[in-house]
Amino acid sequence: GLQEIVVTTDRSRFDLDVILGYLTRSYWAKGIPRETVARAMDRSLCFGAFEGDRQVGFARVISDLTTFAYVSDVFVVESHQGRGVGKRLMATIMAHPELQELRRWTLFTRDAHGLYRQYGFGEPRYPERLMEVFNDDPYGDER
Repeated sequence: GLQEIVVTTDRSRFDLDVILGYLTRSYWAKGIPRETVARAMDRSLCFGAFEGDRQVGFARVISDLTTFAYVSDVFVVESHQGRGVGKRLMATIMAHPELQELRRWTLFTRDAHGLYRQYGFGEPRYPERLMEVFNDDPYGDER
């Protein structure tokens, strides 16, 4: 049966091999180098989902911990998808004491809109104000 899923920000428990393994084959970070993942984690508030000692999920929040947060790199390993792990990750993120009373939260998703809507995410209020610079090939996949 499914053991209790525990979500923690304790970095000593994170399994970089699991995190890199998922991200490097994901649609949003395909081919991402290990050093890039490690550096991004060092500079973010990270959440790991665990079943016993096994890491089964991850999420990273990029934030000033005061006004803004960007939710990124959210995943649940294939064997544990559809079992509420993503909900547990998001509930823990939204309840985190350093992420309260922010002015704005953002994220990008291709296929998990339903999950994030449960936590108050929706279309941008002012989409005409949102701008971005986008690098189509940051990790040299096209070379």
